Amino acid sequence: MLSSAAASARTAEDLAAGLARFALASGSPEQSLTYSRNLDGYPGAWLKAQALMALGQTDRASILLQRQIESEHQRGAAALLLARIALDEDEEAVAQQRFQIAAGAGYGEVRQQALYELAELERRAGHRDRAGRILSGMEAGYWTALGYMNLAADYSQQDLNPARALVALRVALAMSEHDTVSDRNRNLRSQLLMRAGYLSYRNEEYEKAIGFLEQVPLDSYHTPRALYFHGLALTARDNHRGAMQSWHRAKKYPLAYPGVQDAWLGMGRGYDLSGYLGQAGEAYLAASASYESERVTLRNLASQIRQQGAWQTLVKDTRDSEVQWFLADSRTLTQPRLAYLLGFLEDPAAQDLMGKVSDLASVEASLEEKANNLEVFRAALKDRLETPANPVNGRAEAFLARLESLRDRLEGLKDKSGRPAQLETLNRSAKTLQDVEASLALLGGSLANRDARLELLLRKTEAVLTRIRGLRSRAASIRRRAEGRLDGMALAFVSRHDDQLVHALDKTEQQIAHLYEYLALETLERGGQ
Repeated sequence: MLSSAAASARTAEDLAAGLARFALASGSPEQSLTYSRNLDGYPGAWLKAQALMALGQTDRASILLQRQIESEHQRGAAALLLARIALDEDEEAVAQQRFQIAAGAGYGEVRQQALYELAELERRAGHRDRAGRILSGMEAGYWTALGYMNLAADYSQQDLNPARALVALRVALAMSEHDTVSDRNRNLRSQLLMRAGYLSYRNEEYEKAIGFLEQVPLDSYHTPRALYFHGLALTARDNHRGAMQSWHRAKKYPLAYPGVQDAWLGMGRGYDLSGYLGQAGEAYLAASASYESERVTLRNLASQIRQQGAWQTLVKDTRDSEVQWFLADSRTLTQPRLAYLLGFLEDPAAQDLMGKVSDLASVEASLEEKANNLEVFRAALKDRLETPANPVNGRAEAFLARLESLRDRLEGLKDKSGRPAQLETLNRSAKTLQDVEASLALLGGSLANRDARLELLLRKTEAVLTRIRGLRSRAASIRRRAEGRLDGMALAFVSRHDDQLVHALDKTEQQIAHLYEYLALETLERGGQ
């Protein structure tokens, strides 16, 4: 059995490991590192490695992860992390070896991720058959579905006939049904259904396209584009009324979403094909007005980005102004600024840069909080130093005098005592007085050295505070540089959207001109008759 001291130490280690896991899961790797610093063995090394990875300290993490691979615990997960480090450093051969270790030693999600990454390496190298063989040996789930979706994208670019791509997408849809993470699965299935519907429409399989597109949820980022192609497929089946209903629903979304601009044009085209030329003209004019209004919105957005920065404009303002947007499903996708943010984050480079700015802002806020705490602590130390310790000395001398008097009385009682029991009691009392006198002497020494120790602690506090302020200044400088790059990317994104609206305006004006020309010719023909 464990002694009480050993059991207490084990409890303290378990508590520290639990706190480190919670900090890591809640997005505070620096706190996780603090909790796990004194942990030995497997849990400590593994938690430290994960925290260091989250903090971007891959060199230090690699040493711990390599040791983890050689141990008995988390070998697959450690190999997976090492493989991703190698991928980031463009060492694909090393990454492939480590992914193979992860696939062999890991299980569950770790094994599936490793096999998916191996298939991706083969696919990017042009070996699609090898990638397919790896995917066929995987368990059904998210990673398998994602792999087949990527294969389908390659097939659609390579083949004139989308048959192979559609087969891959159907397999991906079947695999996605086994994913138990609902949000992730819903987003992936929306993408798969959208792509399958588009490829079916392009292959003139309109009924299949309609079937796929009707399954896209209405609360998905891909919904507006799905509604637009759904309308096109219905038009191809001469169902202009149904097509216009789909486009009318797509028009309710912000113009930032793919498919919405075309849906506005589609309404005019639908009225035209249905023979309602007056309504067609009104629809084209409404589309033109909508595009012009959106260009004003984009100019205002660009102006705010130049003044406040993209991080403030697209992220913080959106989050602050739409605090309760998630409480109502009908409002999820109808916020224009949120729509532009989602569109902007489709670019992986924008995602990476946005993540860096977010991390730097968190680091800066954490350092600010620590600096404020240290400033409060420093003020408390200064207040304590200004409080004199001298009044205790008089009371200590009086107390020592009383102790001396008590000791003399005990000695007198010892001389008079004749029974052993009384003598033992008096001896214990004398020992107690001796201990009290020793404690009082220590207290006096501590009080005498109090100011020196407080001054030393104050100097250390000021040194740490100076270091934290320097780190905060450095983090702020790095964040400003990253925000500058983010601003440039965001302004380029807004400019591209403005160009698209200009192109849409041109098409609208052309449609209006053709419509008026047709109406003029028809009027002339009637006059000639």
